[in-house]
Parts: sequence; structure tokens; C-alpha cells
Amino acid sequence: MNTLSRRGFLAASAATLSAATVPSLLLPVRPAHADGHKVITAGKRIIEVKGKAANVFGLTQADGSSGLVMNAGENFRVRLNNLIGEPTAIHWHGLTPPWQQDGVAGISQEPIPDGGSHDYDFPVARPGTFWMHSHFGLQEQLMLAAPLIVHDPAESGQDVQEVVVLFHDFTFRDPQEILAELKAGGHDMSAMAPAPAPAAGGHEGHDMSGMSGTAMGTGQSSHDNMDHGAMGGMQMGGGQMAGMSHLQDVQYDALLANDRTLDDPEVFAVEPGGRVRLRLINGAASTNMWLDLGKLEGKLIAVDGMPIEPIKGTRFEFAVAQRLDILLELPKEAAAWPVFAVQEGGRMRTGVVLAAKGASVGKLTEMADEDFPAVGADLEQKLRAAKPLDEKVVTRKHTMMLGEGPNYAWTLDGAMHGQDKPLAVASGDRFELTFMNHTTMSHPMHLHGHHFQVVAVNGKRFAGALRDTVLVPANMGMVTIAFDADNAGKWALHCHHLYHMAGGMMTSMAYND
Repeated sequence: MNTLSRRGFLAASAATLSAATVPSLLLPVRPAHADGHKVITAGKRIIEVKGKAANVFGLTQADGSSGLVMNAGENFRVRLNNLIGEPTAIHWHGLTPPWQQDGVAGISQEPIPDGGSHDYDFPVARPGTFWMHSHFGLQEQLMLAAPLIVHDPAESGQDVQEVVVLFHDFTFRDPQEILAELKAGGHDMSAMAPAPAPAAGGHEGHDMSGMSGTAMGTGQSSHDNMDHGAMGGMQMGGGQMAGMSHLQDVQYDALLANDRTLDDPEVFAVEPGGRVRLRLINGAASTNMWLDLGKLEGKLIAVDGMPIEPIKGTRFEFAVAQRLDILLELPKEAAAWPVFAVQEGGRMRTGVVLAAKGASVGKLTEMADEDFPAVGADLEQKLRAAKPLDEKVVTRKHTMMLGEGPNYAWTLDGAMHGQDKPLAVASGDRFELTFMNHTTMSHPMHLHGHHFQVVAVNGKRFAGALRDTVLVPANMGMVTIAFDADNAGKWALHCHHLYHMAGGMMTSMAYND
């Protein structure tokens, strides 16, 4: 009861504080109109993390619910109100709207000023587990994100309970301060692990403000006749050998599941013997995770909202910005079953609990019993799309070099965002894009406005999953994706590690027609 009352006090305090300190919050918020627009408000919140109050952002509807739930076949008719005290732009991650409604500041729209609003209206054809998040500055680290669930009307009669969980990595520090330290001092070298074998070190990342430059030089931008093996001799600054990878840039205070730690996890009431569909979203700014079902075995049925041929397991790789849909057939005994998300290369974890009526929920520790390895491409190579892309002649190919430079510079084809040249595409193209990673870290690469199929890892071809975000392993890892150019416009293409993107690892893809 104390925890609940404390949460209620924090929520009330947040409302009082916001109204008193931010003049824009005194502006009237326009309700949903008769034309069917739902209102989502980007606003300020106070949550509790490890007994301390934390100021964060959020995306909520008028009833206080986080994010949005809708049906495929409906129009995404949303008015977004910005009440966070600064400009913002919100991206509908996984949806394929007209490009002007994609919500990316500097590419598809101007930022929404504080106190302003912006209307969106476009059809949503595909069901799936998607999400919405800020695409402006470092606001995503401050939890300006929420689930975006699109149901399949054909599945409305199924006897399956849905559990939606949004995971975050949380820090009490100012993200701008963290980025400044990264640019001044390079990487945290305590989180190094050998490659290509999965890392097993239990070190947590640290923001290193006193280190000299430790970044690898940028990769070559001319790559048509490149000797891939020649890259093995590249040296990293600071005396570190090539062939080493590191996993964390930032030391986090906690991992969160639906805003909560394992000190006070969210408990979902479930029926023994029932079926549960977990809709899981890795909304972390920079932490790849493992999804750990503990004593349960689950059936992975979709990734990034797109159906796959089911795969059974108890642990699944879960990179930044990716989503996992897992179907559970619960045991018939009345019990409590924790579901964990664990950081790669360490033991820090968070989670939720599925509990039958009357079951005892014991205390859960925030550290796993063992170190979890690096997240790589093992699961990726096992996934197969339920409905792969049609066979089609590839009309355009490009190999994009992922590079790393001094002062926390991250590049695509040798250029940081702002000096980059958009990737050219034409309507009707079947495009194959290969990401080649010359850096010491993995990169979750996200293409806006399209779903792509993973068709090769390290040159090995297969008919992999349809996705919108794929992890490219460190130290010369290669992933090839294929997609149809069927949504004309100008689209963001970037690493979804927030600080890598802020450090320059972002470009665009522009249709020439």
C-alpha cells in the first residue's frame, strides 16, 4: 500500500508541478473532434525509480492510457499535442504512412513547438506490435515513447490474453551531459568483449569523461572492389586491438518494464492453463537485451509486428527498437511466472509477472544469476517469414559502410548526418542493401516507411524475417536486406542506438521520382 500511495503522490505532484512551472500547460487542450481524431499528448510525468522521483516524458490519451490501440483497416487519425516544454516530433515506428506524416524532424516535418499540435491522418493496413517515440534530440532517453498496437480484426474472436510491455533503459543523468562526455572521452572500454564469439563479460558500461580517444577510424567510403579481409588489421585508438567489441556506451541506473523495476514489478492476472500473447517492445535508448521467459517456454510468432514461422524457446535476442510477439500456453497449476529482459553482456534486468489468482509473487532480484552473452545474429539466421517477399529481380544494390571515428563520430558511407548524401531509389525497385559494420559495436539499423526482408547474414543467403529494424554485428558483421520501393518520399535510415544516431549515424533514402 505504501508503494501505491507513493506512486499516486508522485503523479499528483507531477500534475501540480507541470501546471505551475510550464505556462504552455495552461493552454486549453483540444478534445477529440467529431471528425474522429484521437488526441495523444506528449507531456511531463514523474515516476519512481529505486525510491527516487524521476522527471520523464510520456505519450498518453485523455484517459491516461499510454500510447494507442487500433484495428488494421482503420485510419490513423491522431492529433498530437505537445506539452513537454520544448519542441518535439513523434515517429510512428513500424507504420508506413505517407512520408510527410512519418514524424521525423528535419526530414518529414518541422518540430512541433511547445504548446502546439499536429494532425495525422493515413490508412493503416497491417496489424502488428509497433510503437511511437520521439525523433527529436535525445528525448527518447527521457521515455517519450509508448506502445502502438494494431490488431487484426480476423483474430478478434481468439481466446488469448494480451500483455503489452515497453522496456526502457533508465538514467537519472541528463542525456545531453552523457553525449557530451561520450564525445569528449570515447567509449567505455570496461565493457569490451572479444569478437566474433559472443561476449560473456559481466561488466556494466560507464560514461568515461577522462579517457583519450578510443574510437576506430572511419571505414572506406569506396567499397566496390574492397578486400574485406584487409579490415582485420585496423587498430583502435587507446591501444585496444581490433577484433574486440564493446557492448555499452552508457551506465544505466536501471532497466524498466512499463516504467517499473523488479522492486515493484507490474503483475498481470492470468488464468492457469490460459493462453497469453506477449507484445514486447525494446524501447531502450541504447541497450540490446535478452528476453528470458524463465520456467516458461514460448512460441515466437512475430518480430517487428510481422508474422514468422513459429520458433519455440525460453530466451530470445532482442535488439534496440525490435519487437517480439510470443505466445504462451500457461501451465495449469496456479503459480506466478516472471518474464525478464536482461542487458546483453551483463546481469542487470527488469520484467513483469504473470500471476494466477491466489499465487504468491516472491521478491525478484534485479540481477540475473549469470552473465548473458552479447546479442548477435543467431536468432536472426533462424527466423523465416510467414509470407516472404515475392521472387523478383533485384534492380538496385548498395553496400553501406558503418564507420566509427574520433570524438564519438559515427558514420554511414564515411559521412556523418548533415554531410551525408541521400541513398537514391526509384519506385518499383527491388532494392538489396547490405550493411557492413567496420566498428567495434553492433548497430540496430532502422529503415523508415518500409518493411524489409533479411536475406543474408555474413554472405549466407536465406529467406529471413520481415522487419523494420535489424542488428548488424560488430567487427565486419554484414547483413543484407531486401525491400520493394513502394512508398515514394524521403525516409530516414539510421542506427537506433540513440547516441550513435546523435553522433552522426543517420542518413535518408530519397526516391528520385
